[in-house]
Order: sequence, then C-alpha cells, then structure tokens
Amino acid sequence: MSLELINAEYTKPENLQRLSEQFSSAKPCKHIVLENFFEESFANTLHDNFPKFDTLKVVRKSLNENKREDYHFERWHPAFGQLRDAMITKEVGEFMSKLTGIDGLFTNTDSLGQGIHQGGKGSFLDVHIDVNVNVAKKLWRRVNLLVYMNQKWKPEYKGEIEIWNKDMKTMAVKYPPTFNTAVIFLTDENSPHGYEKINFPDGEYRKSYYAYFFTPMEEGVKYEDSRFLNKPDDSFSKKVATTLKENIKIKAKQLLSFFNVKSLDFQDKNEKD
Repeated sequence: MSLELINAEYTKPENLQRLSEQFSSAKPCKHIVLENFFEESFANTLHDNFPKFDTLKVVRKSLNENKREDYHFERWHPAFGQLRDAMITKEVGEFMSKLTGIDGLFTNTDSLGQGIHQGGKGSFLDVHIDVNVNVAKKLWRRVNLLVYMNQKWKPEYKGEIEIWNKDMKTMAVKYPPTFNTAVIFLTDENSPHGYEKINFPDGEYRKSYYAYFFTPMEEGVKYEDSRFLNKPDDSFSKKVATTLKENIKIKAKQLLSFFNVKSLDFQDKNEKD
C-alpha cells in the first residue's frame, strides 16, 4: 500500500535499476531528479491542502536564511498523515535503499525525519551542508528527499535548488521547484545546496515536503552540524559575518552535545512536550 503513493514507473524493478545507476553516476554528488514523483491525484490533494504559511511554527530567519517549516502532520489534512505513515514503512525504505545503494535506509516522524518547508516573497536559503546526525536518536543521516509543490512556478519566480561543487567556486547544477518534482541526494560534504532569494507573487509560496533517511550510527561517525558556506559573489562583510556566526554556532552546539543536551533546535516555536 505504501508504495502506491509513489509513481509506479519508479518502483518497477527494471526501471529502479536504471535510476540507481543514474543516481550513482551523477555529479557533483550522487543525486537524481524525478518528475511526477507522487501518484498524480495524491500529489494534487497535498497541493490543494498545503498548510498555510503563518501556521508553521519553526521560523528560520537569520543572516543566511528566511523560511518556515514544521513537522506536526496531525495538524494538517489527513493526506499528510497518510504520507508520513507511508514513508516510514519497510517498503519505502527498501525503495530508497535500492535507488541510492545504501542498505537499511529508513525515516521517522520527528523534526529531523519528515516535514514541510515554505517560503514567501523574499525567502532564501544560503548554500549549506546539512547536519549529519540525529543527536537525540543517534542516527546517521544519509539521504535527503525533497518534493516540490509549486503548480504555478515560473522561471522569473526563482527559487531553483542549487547544488554547488564542494570547493564552492562554481555552482554545478540547479533544478526548478516545479510541482511534484523530487530531488534526492546524499547528505554529506559533497552536496552543498540552497536557493537564492525568491520573487514569488504576494500570496504565493515556495512549498516542499522533506524526508531525511537514516541508518544506525556507525563507529567513527562524528556529529557535524549544518554549516552555511560562502559563495564567490558574497560581499566581504557577509563572508566575514557568516564565517564568524557559523564557527560560534558549531562550537556552542558541540559543547551542548558534549553535556548531553538533546534539543539543539532553538528556532522551533512548537510547544515542547
């Protein structure tokens, strides 16, 4: 049942092998773009019932980002709960493992497992590398799945996801956030990504669903926090400010982690249970 939410063309064994080869050979990091990722009617239901921007309680607003997100699927249309529950099944985990070549992948239902992103006019997310560990559950984050929900997107709206080369000298590829398009990539130092300031009309928002896939922690894997990176055309003052801010943030979180502080997300406005 769970795989029925994903386009059947992608789950057929003969097609999945081809897609896996495409994923593994992609540059600058292992990744793939799959249009019409969810079954069509289900994708339309998600789009038509996407939560309102102002109801999302995780506010990301700083020098390097401006967007909102949330992960409380029980507050939204039942289709979102159906999606959350389907993605944690063994069948979906096996599909993602076969696609990426990483055995034993799974996602969960906390804030580092699944949720939605949304940004209004002027939203942006500077290029960054993602956090690699779910500290509270001691899980190694391996793969990002992003599915965009923008039916009316136009090139002048901007907001394409950019994947940069590891040395941050050049952007390697970028993909438009078009409706029901999935972008799947490895979560490591080889996948710096982000999006430039968007120009969506008032009342229109850049919308996406995310799921992060994990394997159990392995010996030798160390916690690495998310890290914003400087682009070549950033101003000198922004480069200095970003470097200073990120160094302070990372050191502070490493210290808190050492003292076994589990919740390191200080921009989450949801009520703590």
